[in-house]
Amino acid sequence: MTSITKQQYNELRQRLLSDQERLEQQLESHEGTNTNNSLRDSTGELSAADNHPADVGTEVFERGRDLAIQETLADELEQIRSALQRMDQGQYGTCAECGQEIPYERLEAIPYTAYCVEHSPRQDLSDNRPVEEDVITPPPSGAGVNRQREDGRFDDAGAWEAVEDYGTSTSPGMSTQPGQDDYKNNV
Repeated sequence: MTSITKQQYNELRQRLLSDQERLEQQLESHEGTNTNNSLRDSTGELSAADNHPADVGTEVFERGRDLAIQETLADELEQIRSALQRMDQGQYGTCAECGQEIPYERLEAIPYTAYCVEHSPRQDLSDNRPVEEDVITPPPSGAGVNRQREDGRFDDAGAWEAVEDYGTSTSPGMSTQPGQDDYKNNV
């Protein structure tokens, strides 16, 4: 055990036990979800053919989110159990990498940690880029020239001028002048 006081040690242990109980209850409540069933079984639909693709997409998103939440809770629960085991073995509060004492402030913030700040496994995003970026060819010469020429000079006031050359939703025989409606006059 490290140089943390007995009271601090007991507070951390109680917190870990409380968190363990909370996570076990949350995981139990999620056990009833249909994450192991097929999408058809979990939605109660006989077919997804009559559903809008966005509805199916929403269901897939919801299912993925539920799985990610369960995985995160299970991972945290495993780390808490490991911390409690380290407490029982008298190894709690020392870094698993270097053996140095983990400061109480860090244990208070993350009571299940097994590492000091210097040796904590990296939790950030990887700097590795997709292999596809190595084979992407540059755009042909002149691509985006118009966009680059107009870059930063387009505003709402010039929006109509920029799109009027492409036509309007009215037919060529209809007037585009405000207040005139040739369609009604021809009927």
